[in-house]
Amino acid sequence: MSVKFGVVTFPVFDGIAVTELARMVEDLGFESLFFTEHTHIPASRESPSPTGGELPSRYYRNLDPFIALTAAASVTERILLGTGICLVNQRDPIILAKETASLDQLSRERLVLGVGPGWNTEEMRNHGVDPATRFERMGEHVRAVKAIWTQDEATFHGKYVDFDRIWSWPKPSRQPHPPVLVGGNGRDVLRRVVEYGDGWFPLATHFGRLVRQAEELRVLARAAGRAPLPITLYGGLHTPEQIPDYAAVGVTRILMPVTAGGPQQVRAQLEHITQLLDGLLH
Repeated sequence: MSVKFGVVTFPVFDGIAVTELARMVEDLGFESLFFTEHTHIPASRESPSPTGGELPSRYYRNLDPFIALTAAASVTERILLGTGICLVNQRDPIILAKETASLDQLSRERLVLGVGPGWNTEEMRNHGVDPATRFERMGEHVRAVKAIWTQDEATFHGKYVDFDRIWSWPKPSRQPHPPVLVGGNGRDVLRRVVEYGDGWFPLATHFGRLVRQAEELRVLARAAGRAPLPITLYGGLHTPEQIPDYAAVGVTRILMPVTAGGPQQVRAQLEHITQLLDGLLH
């Protein structure tokens, strides 16, 4: 099993232009480019920062990921274009289905939809989402989007999403639809991946934990009658020698984080990563 390498970053409005970044990523041989999402960050926060201490400004200065990815698609031919992650609970699923299908069409089947429930409870509440329902709601939103993607007259009846027979085009070019990667590291995430995902999208953690969870994912997938599900790892990898170990547990893609910044700062990071990977990019 081969492991592909992509880049994940915050597409901030006052950093490198996303078109310039996308061309760099493709020219250097990376497989994919993923953008993060936050619609906003409440100025008065209760939720702890995932980075510790004060929350960096990139969390609230980022462009909309789908608009940024569309711009990236317009100047590239090969790289896959993904969300890392899309906060699906905070988006209307009918509009999200339209946005993503449009991007898949315009990018010629290059969309990868990474999804997650979110961590900032105040941000969710501003969108009318009860944080206590975020996991159940995420499942309904993803299933509703897939219904719209794949049905000529889509119907969906759930607790949080409910609609009868709707027409919505375009449908995605990619068949049967763009892959949906379910993000998260908790134990219950594996059940969600098997129920409605096309792959698992964890943050890099202790390798031993990844091995245990990857095996549990294989067991759950087999019990559900599903083939082994690929893993896209957010972060990880310190030396190329580790790649066979990651591949052995089902990792098919590793996203290398790049800190948002100006063109020179970003290029220096990308070139450092290419040196680290030592000829492994294609």
